[in-house]
Amino acid sequence: MDGFKIVLEIAPTLIALFFAIQIFRSSGALDLIVRFLTPIGKLLKIPKEVLPVIFAKLFSSSAATGFLLDIYKTSGPDSLAGFMSSVILSSTETCFYTLSVYYSVVGIKKIRYTLTGALLAVFVGTFISVFISYF
Repeated sequence: MDGFKIVLEIAPTLIALFFAIQIFRSSGALDLIVRFLTPIGKLLKIPKEVLPVIFAKLFSSSAATGFLLDIYKTSGPDSLAGFMSSVILSSTETCFYTLSVYYSVVGIKKIRYTLTGALLAVFVGTFISVFISYF
């Protein structure tokens, strides 16, 4: 019975996140962010196709997996972009999704230090994933 209660408590948060991701993707805002991040990606030797995966992974694992499947279709799973995206998806967590779901269940409102630590961990995990992908 407790499990059902938890599902009812987190359902609004989950639904809001799913809608926000779809709106963000459909509006073209993601394309704008990818264009903005492309110079940084070139500096770090990250293929342009991988940037949406990195950004989407912060919010939704299913959206990032959708981008990964697009990379598999266009470049192939054995390509650098496919391999790098796979390593990135397996090395980091959906930062904002996890914080919003778990903290809403517990009732925590202030996430300042947790968010900073989580974003730092995602950045380090992504950087190391890119580094490992070249070996």
